[in-house]
Amino acid sequence: MAELARRAGIAKSTLSQLESGAGNPSVETLWALGVALDVPFSRLVDPPRPVVRVIRAGEGPVTHSERADYAATLLASCPPNARRDIYRIEAQPGETRASDPHMPGTVEHVVLSTGRALVGPPAEPVELHPGDYVSYPGDAPHIFRALAPDTVAVMVMEHV
Repeated sequence: MAELARRAGIAKSTLSQLESGAGNPSVETLWALGVALDVPFSRLVDPPRPVVRVIRAGEGPVTHSERADYAATLLASCPPNARRDIYRIEAQPGETRASDPHMPGTVEHVVLSTGRALVGPPAEPVELHPGDYVSYPGDAPHIFRALAPDTVAVMVMEHV
């Protein structure tokens, strides 16, 4: 923080107030911070507007499991300062998709669209039917096992 304040030519106390949301920066202060951070001034004063993004079924980057008939299509990755990824899961009955723990604090949220599946911790998986939702720690081992053909789910991976 001291280095940023020095590069921007502002007081460390001013930067501390801004960081805590207690300050009301002037145009000059924002401009100096933008230059010091190599961030355009417009990005500091005009938040990015969401754009409409459509991924049709069968499109998007797909990752296949080597051990189960399971495919995950990344629908939205985690942009800077956000903490979630969204996947469309397609699975067939057969081998269980066993996942190793993800980063500490990860939580997975699953909504089943079609079919049936066992989802969650290996010792206590939950049987889901269309429309059912489950969340579970993603930073511990977990499974996804299709119990019906053409099982489809949406999974949100939340990183904390």
